[in-house]
Amino acid sequence: MDIEEFWRFLERSGRETTDRDQRTRWLEYRLSRIPRTHIVDFQIQLDTARRPLDTHAMWGAAHQIMDGLCSGDGFWYFQPWLIGQGRQSWQHAAEDPDNLVDIPAVRTLAGRSPGEWAGAEWPQWEELAYVAGRAYDRISGREDSVDEALAARGHHRPSGPHPLDPRWDPDSLAEIQQRLPRLTSLFPRRQRLKA
Repeated sequence: MDIEEFWRFLERSGRETTDRDQRTRWLEYRLSRIPRTHIVDFQIQLDTARRPLDTHAMWGAAHQIMDGLCSGDGFWYFQPWLIGQGRQSWQHAAEDPDNLVDIPAVRTLAGRSPGEWAGAEWPQWEELAYVAGRAYDRISGREDSVDEALAARGHHRPSGPHPLDPRWDPDSLAEIQQRLPRLTSLFPRRQRLKA
């Protein structure tokens, strides 16, 4: 499964299902019906798609959208959610995190506090990170068997955010307004910020 097939497969899951849970089940089922090498490819492509999103800049953007409630785990789950929005949205946001304002699923959150969001609206999709592993386990009959297959290909799954770009303070009003002017306008922070 190359990068083009990965995106077609992932986007098809969004067209053929109506919610995130159904989509997770669809992906797991479909992946368990293809050769093991393609399941491994899917995981590698997913991990590769995370890399341009795993930045302090993107973390700051997620933090702004979530009204300052984006922990390390929250950011880790935000990344697959953003990938799940499709290749065009992923690419647009990866170019500049302030471009998140152009993604329809982000725009639907504006004007409401995170406490008002339905569970399915939260910009997080932790389960996407596990679908390939579950499909591989189903085929192999062994738990965590995909990790061995990934290691044999020289790939080790990341297990948390590890941004390499310069760190900045996402709770500083001046920093946010400078770096994320469009997001700041769409998602004014309700929590107290540093001046």
